[in-house]
Amino acid sequence: MTNLRELHRHRELFLNLTLRELRGKYKRSVLGWGWSMVNPIAQMGIFTLVFGFFLKVDPPIGDPSGLHVFAFFLLCGLLPWTFLSNGMTGGMGSLLANASLVKKVWFPRQFLVASTVASFGVSFLIELGVLTVVLIIAGNMVVPWMLPMLGVAMIQGVFVLGVALALSVWNVYFRDLEYLVGIGLQFWFYATPIVYPVSVVNSALADRPTLLSIYRLNPMTRFSAIYRDLYYSLRAPTISDVGYVVLCAVVALVIGWVSFNRLQGRLAEEL
Repeated sequence: MTNLRELHRHRELFLNLTLRELRGKYKRSVLGWGWSMVNPIAQMGIFTLVFGFFLKVDPPIGDPSGLHVFAFFLLCGLLPWTFLSNGMTGGMGSLLANASLVKKVWFPRQFLVASTVASFGVSFLIELGVLTVVLIIAGNMVVPWMLPMLGVAMIQGVFVLGVALALSVWNVYFRDLEYLVGIGLQFWFYATPIVYPVSVVNSALADRPTLLSIYRLNPMTRFSAIYRDLYYSLRAPTISDVGYVVLCAVVALVIGWVSFNRLQGRLAEEL
């Protein structure tokens, strides 16, 4: 409770740190915030060419939307993944990047991680807004599902923050963690149904229910399913998927919060 009161008392600092991250993200770049659009579009083009054209990955037909476009199917999973990846890596390095600030003055150090995650969250919301407009133009009426989509984005934000809090403080004491996480993210990406439908995995592991159950423990598998239910298929996600991602978000936040509080005492000395 003492920590929560301190965070509330310094809430303006969190806002200022977030604004600093947003202003500095594309500082002195020609396109500025346009890079928030260019990067996912470039990734979409590459993956669409490789998986949609060369490897002939057939996306499922949205039910009941009837949408059958690989690029839209890909984006509904790729944008949440990009938020996770950027939030994890950015939050993990936030303490090291602000080492001089940590060593000079006391303030809730969680704000450094949270402001970084929040800045990527803003970029994620902008990307979702553009995807919303494009889907509406394509005839997929996603307007009724915009509010549930924001709720899911907030749940994912809590999940990313929890993971980033734990990684950021562990990274101070174990500097090799940054490289291990980079390798782990590559494996995690292809272990998540982003460039392929989950039906491929269900068919491949139909006779191995244990492996299939382990596969479905991946939180991003459920997140991608929820995003696609809402924006690709235009239907409500299953209660089990929503309940599972909420549970994962709470567990991640608790682990991240406890880890950070236990290890932050010697941050200034380690940095």
